[in-house]
Amino acid sequence: MSQAANRSEPSTAVKAAARAAKPAVQPFAGMLDPVIVEEPTMFAFKGSIRRSNLVAAWTWVCRDLCADFISADEIADGTLTAAALEANMPKVMARIKDAVDKANADLETGLRLRAMLGSDEARAALPQLLTALRARPLLVKATAFGKAINAIGEDSALGVALQSMPLNDPPLAALLFHAAMRQIANPTRLITTVIKLSGNATEASVERCGFGPVVEAMLAHAQNQIHLLQSSGPFADVDLICRGLDRFHRLVRALTGYVEFERGSPWANVLASLTKQVSERIEPRLREVVPDLNQALRRGRDASADRLDNDKVLAAINGIYLLATVRECRASMALNAVFDQAWSQSGEALEIQLQRNLDFIRQTPADPIIAARLDAGIKMAEIRFNPEYADTLRRARASAERAS
Repeated sequence: MSQAANRSEPSTAVKAAARAAKPAVQPFAGMLDPVIVEEPTMFAFKGSIRRSNLVAAWTWVCRDLCADFISADEIADGTLTAAALEANMPKVMARIKDAVDKANADLETGLRLRAMLGSDEARAALPQLLTALRARPLLVKATAFGKAINAIGEDSALGVALQSMPLNDPPLAALLFHAAMRQIANPTRLITTVIKLSGNATEASVERCGFGPVVEAMLAHAQNQIHLLQSSGPFADVDLICRGLDRFHRLVRALTGYVEFERGSPWANVLASLTKQVSERIEPRLREVVPDLNQALRRGRDASADRLDNDKVLAAINGIYLLATVRECRASMALNAVFDQAWSQSGEALEIQLQRNLDFIRQTPADPIIAARLDAGIKMAEIRFNPEYADTLRRARASAERAS
């Protein structure tokens, strides 16, 4: 083998270091995926585990606790399966519990454990992690339970199903309700059934009957939509953002519409904070809708050098999609003034720009740039107004092209 080949071949130590540094993308081979929540998370709930804490714990387990039987190669290439890991789970949990017990008994050992995990939050999450690992077979059943709830037609049957959950074990119930909530399409029906079983819509009644984990699962899932609103730029996944907003709205309206929250209570404060966070992320996007629309549909001052800005066209269409979604979800956000302004101005600007482009198409019917702008504008009109108005614009365009 040549010297160059020898130099290019990494040593075993280098490979091991690279594997140790590589982030674990599927902690515990996906066993706890039903209870993972994504950052940012301002509030912690008993039924969910932050991904960052779970990744820290998994890295610690693979590197420091169980490197003798968990293959670093299988973790690195993603071939470690839940079935393969399951046989060793009793040993994994025993070692985690032993490490936690030793850290609790000795200050210096506790500090070393905190250093290995990388944060106090990850250290504090270990008892919850152990509870989730013990309940891992039930998480699969809870996910199926959530899907089954969607098919239950009678409220009485739904009530019986809810009472079959381990309501006397709040930590376990919290995990199972969180896993189930991911699959429940209509959270309003769930919360109305909870209120019927509780006999009252007050927070105290819901908690007294053991259904506090249901409310917390809904709050956790509402918070878990925030990471979907993070993407920005013309190529942001607006469909994903809109789905996140719709899900947030359904969860929040189910709670605020039926549960009587006490002023200043922990649940009420969480709801207020989540509403504020979502609104703050959406408000700048709404302010960009009209400028993007005008820039996308406006003709350049020099007609000979006119060109279509595809990024602006995409941003404008995405903005109109988002605006229409916010209109359906505005009751769950603090955006009334900003939304009303964006909705009104976008309608006016769209009508003006469409009329201008219809005039331009009459003058130069073969201009592909004007035709593309009209196509984009008509698509926006279909979203902002209605399909009938868009059809009217298509007929007006066809008439203008024939007349010219």
